[in-house]
Amino acid sequence: MEETKPRRVAALQLLKASPVPASPEISRPSFSCNVSFLIEIGAFVVRKTDINGKLVQFAWWALATIVFTLVVAIRIRLLGIPLERDEGEYAYAGQLILQGIPPYKLAYNMKFPGTYAAYAVIMSIFGQSIHAIHLGLLLLNAATIAVVFFLGRRLIGTTGGIAAAAMYGVLSVSPSVLGLAAHATNFVMLPVLAGALLLVTAQPATASQPSPQHEFLRLFASGFLFGTSALMKQPALLFACFAATYILWNDLHRRLAVNKILLRILIFGIGAVLPLGLTCLILWRAGVFDKFWFWTINYAWQYGGLVPLSQAPRIFFRSANEVIVTGWPIWILAGIGAIAGLRDQRMRASTLFLVGFLFFSGLAVCPGFYFRTHYFILVLPAVSLLAGAAISKFTQILEGRLILMRFIPLLVIAVALSVPILLDKKIFFEVPPNQACGLIYPDNPFLESVRIGAYLREHTEPGDTIAVLGSEPEIYFYSHRHSATGYIYTYGLMEPQQYAQQMQQEMIREIEGARPKYLISVAMGFSWLRRPDSEEAIFTWANEYMAQNYTAAGFVNIKPTETDYFFGDVPQSVETLKDYILLYRRNL
Repeated sequence: MEETKPRRVAALQLLKASPVPASPEISRPSFSCNVSFLIEIGAFVVRKTDINGKLVQFAWWALATIVFTLVVAIRIRLLGIPLERDEGEYAYAGQLILQGIPPYKLAYNMKFPGTYAAYAVIMSIFGQSIHAIHLGLLLLNAATIAVVFFLGRRLIGTTGGIAAAAMYGVLSVSPSVLGLAAHATNFVMLPVLAGALLLVTAQPATASQPSPQHEFLRLFASGFLFGTSALMKQPALLFACFAATYILWNDLHRRLAVNKILLRILIFGIGAVLPLGLTCLILWRAGVFDKFWFWTINYAWQYGGLVPLSQAPRIFFRSANEVIVTGWPIWILAGIGAIAGLRDQRMRASTLFLVGFLFFSGLAVCPGFYFRTHYFILVLPAVSLLAGAAISKFTQILEGRLILMRFIPLLVIAVALSVPILLDKKIFFEVPPNQACGLIYPDNPFLESVRIGAYLREHTEPGDTIAVLGSEPEIYFYSHRHSATGYIYTYGLMEPQQYAQQMQQEMIREIEGARPKYLISVAMGFSWLRRPDSEEAIFTWANEYMAQNYTAAGFVNIKPTETDYFFGDVPQSVETLKDYILLYRRNL
């Protein structure tokens, strides 16, 4: 062993000293060639990864385009669906505004007047028709979808923003939330989301961020948008509370000075209060502030206390079940997004923002404990954004994997979006608008109101008034005639609240004083919501007053499968009589 070692060393030295000459056919690659080869491989991999990334990104944008086009196509196909009663209220009040008549003068209601003004703007641009109002809703919904995307991109990335926008578009058109109707909740969400987008970009200035003046301007503009949302519907005030809470929490987390925190909240608060302050000033100048205060504060307080707390869970779960079942995969994704986002340090701050947004959105659904399904439109953006966070997290996990695996999130969201669309495919794609109205709103005279309004418009002069004994304000809009009474709803007259009797007497005095040319008596349960303990004076008066001063001029018999219209020739009897509307013409 001792002798072999020197020999091996010598052999190695000899080998180094006398290298084997290279063959003319085969040359040994140099070090620089090896490096170049590795660089080429690396460049190929980068190009391959870049191509795959662009392909996936293109697929996401293609999905967004398909979904958005589908939602718009559904809304366009159903533009002519008759107005329901809330839409009729907004349309009639907007019609009055365009005539120079302020809210609460000829139409009483407990809502703030923002949605009335929004309808007036829509009708001033597109005209006073059903199609015009729903076209305005289409554009409003498209703008809201866009803001959901921008907010999602800011908080959870581009992929998450695309997913959230697509899911909101599908959820917001669903009949489960009465998404085809231009409810006030739709008008609430656009300024809320725009305000939230400004809020998350209005951070304290640094060397690389905007100046303090620019920052304060964003805060003021954000507050103004949140304040504007409250003009559409009072519960939207809770979104302003969310924004103020976020500013405080975020500023404390950044360890800002107390005076800086107070200044930022003050600037936001001034912006939030300004829309309501200006509205009160305008209504005071118009001479209707007392009516505005009574209906939106005094009566609204009574209305909000009618449902006992003990009944709230039952009502909530009934409505929530209807809403969630339609889009259950998206709601599951939202839950996953909340959990995954809170566990991910990079997504935690954004997820906390969205969870807080969802919490206050849920609170905005609760006032009065009525939990009507269209109230849930207020939570759809937060749910969609949290579901987008789940998709974003899923995409991050699969990043760098095989190209086919990176398409899995696309497949997941495609399935999630297809469920609500397929569940309502009959309404979306098969039946005409009039029939769709019957499927969404059974036992309501919304389709019949169109023809009744047309008849009244043809048989009255512009200066004539009419009165609807029931809660069908859409008839006033269709007829283009003023109501003889400000009580365009009769629900308040039937409620067990302290103003019910006063309201009935005021409605009676207004009708008798105006002497309307036509009285329309709606004998349908959903138009009155009569209770066992309701005041009965209005019915006793109506029977006597119509018998003495009016003659039957029309009869609309609403049957399960069809409606019979009798104008000018009222039959003495009919085979089936359940829900009906009688038209009375004033005696000469």
